Amino acid sequence: MVKKGGAPKGNNNAAKAKIWSDAIRKSVLSRKLLGTMADKLVELALTGDLPALKEVGDRLEGKVPQGIEGGGPNGELIIKFTSADKGVL
Repeated sequence: MVKKGGAPKGNNNAAKAKIWSDAIRKSVLSRKLLGTMADKLVELALTGDLPALKEVGDRLEGKVPQGIEGGGPNGELIIKFTSADKGVL
């Protein structure tokens, strides 16, 4: 039976998908490592590690939303990149 939300009644797919995340969260929190991991991330960013710099930026400022829009007047694809603080670029 399908309820109005579209998912079958009793659908547990979302719960199954978080087993790994839940295990990591439990380990990090039980060992009180979150602050240590955050410090290490910042240290890596300060050395110029690009993935660490990106992660720090994403956590502080949020990821830049990007959208794709189609359907121009002549059927051409229109791509608009947006920035949270500057509107459409």
